[in-house]
Amino acid sequence: MKLDGPSLYALMLSAANALDNNKTAINNMNVFPVPDGDTGINMSLTLDAVRKLEETYVQQNVSELSKKIASLILRAARGNSGAILSLFFRGMSKAFVDVEEIDTTDVARAFKKGTDEAYRAVMNPTEGTILTVMRRCAEEAEAAVAEKKFATDDVRGLFAYIVDVGEEALAHTPDQLPVLKEVNVVDAGGYGFMTALNGMLAALNGKPVERNEQDGEVAEADFASFDTESITFPYCTECIVEKSEEFAGEDKAGELHKFIGGIGDSVVFAEDETIIKIHVHTDHPGLVMEKACEFGMLATIKVENMRKQHSAIVSDKNDAKAKAEEKPAIAAPEKKFGFVSVCMGDGIKNTFLDLGADNIIFGGQTMNPSTQDIIDGVLGTPAEIVYVLPNNKNIYLVAKQAAKLIKEKKTVVLETRSVPQGISAMLSFDPEGEEEANTAAMQEAAGAVTSMSVTHAVRDTTIGGEHIENGQMLGMVDGAIDCVADITEDCIAKLTAKMTGASFITVFYGEEISEEEANKAEEIIKAAVPGAEIVSINGNQPIYSYIISVEK
Repeated sequence: MKLDGPSLYALMLSAANALDNNKTAINNMNVFPVPDGDTGINMSLTLDAVRKLEETYVQQNVSELSKKIASLILRAARGNSGAILSLFFRGMSKAFVDVEEIDTTDVARAFKKGTDEAYRAVMNPTEGTILTVMRRCAEEAEAAVAEKKFATDDVRGLFAYIVDVGEEALAHTPDQLPVLKEVNVVDAGGYGFMTALNGMLAALNGKPVERNEQDGEVAEADFASFDTESITFPYCTECIVEKSEEFAGEDKAGELHKFIGGIGDSVVFAEDETIIKIHVHTDHPGLVMEKACEFGMLATIKVENMRKQHSAIVSDKNDAKAKAEEKPAIAAPEKKFGFVSVCMGDGIKNTFLDLGADNIIFGGQTMNPSTQDIIDGVLGTPAEIVYVLPNNKNIYLVAKQAAKLIKEKKTVVLETRSVPQGISAMLSFDPEGEEEANTAAMQEAAGAVTSMSVTHAVRDTTIGGEHIENGQMLGMVDGAIDCVADITEDCIAKLTAKMTGASFITVFYGEEISEEEANKAEEIIKAAVPGAEIVSINGNQPIYSYIISVEK
């Protein structure tokens, strides 16, 4: 059998269901016992984007369908594992250009291009990870096709063979990464990748994975407290324009984009070679339609009175969710430089705002923002050049992919892997300086600070020969476990051994730490590092009892 567009969609949906059903198991495979095991959640949320595919795309050929799926997944990508997974499928879509139906040659080529795309995004690939599993699948798929082990139309047979190869590669990851063998697990990202492939194979075998229903309540916004008259532009106006021959091609409708931006807000304007999609809140929906007709024929039109809708929203939770998902308008540049920072905790957020951050994206460990979240933050920043501070090693890759998708503003992603690095980078920013000089200075400043934190173990394990029990306190230095203690104060005392010679120390204490406990921690540090200037701030962050910035 070969695969057409609808069949490919069925495979992708089965893969998404498999990841969603197994996300907790994947999370629990995190090597270190710190509470950041979100690989399964990130991969599941990334592939969940396939559910948003419009029915019209599901029925299209492989080429068009895979291109649309790749775009959706890339914008939904979260964390390193989600970014790598999205890039794999993006590479596959490039292999499917002009393909009506997929045969075994197409599958092998797609695995190769998907793997190449994922590898290009990682500066220093490590053996024994998801990348290794991808590469082995691609290599053996190419060899099998070259040796004609499978008939051209035997996609199911080749895919089953690839899954066997992938499972074997996954089983060997502990031999390539000693830390995996030490805690007796395989690579979590690789396991998630194979979970997705097994979901696809199940669909090929006629038994697609069904999504398990998830229990639990979701917090929702209280729209009843919102004043209807606060809606400045009452008409939510949307339309799709089929371009006339004169405007065929990309970036041909700049005049229309400028016009739409001048008569309302919440503007979303997208175009490709053949269509223009417009969304705007305005007082004059008729003017939108009239101007749009200059560029082609109106294919769809929707105008809604948001003030009238508001009453319905109060009692209709589905409408409330739809309104909450509206994208912000693109902010016009008001200055040369702007900042978007990722962080958690009101105190840390306010610190970044005080330093000049324009937009804060709520996220960090266990709560990685998506590619689209970062895109929205950048587009909402009123600056020509926008610096993005990921402040987490698991968000950096997603931020880099977001920057590649942003065309409206120059986006520079700094490699800040912790909150202290992000703060240090912003402190070194010179508003009168040039972009290259600022980028270099901020990156240098980020690298000079030592980042420490205190959190708790979430399970029993053994790392580096030391047994760690669930609930014990872990002292982290630059992301690695440095010490273990039964109580928080002892953990901080052990960390002070790495603070010798520090001149400035900033302590952000978390949401579960009282002011009295924070004062005790500060006294412990003062006694151990008497020459340092120490500042304590209520960061109110979750997960980490303390986040500590140490500067020489």
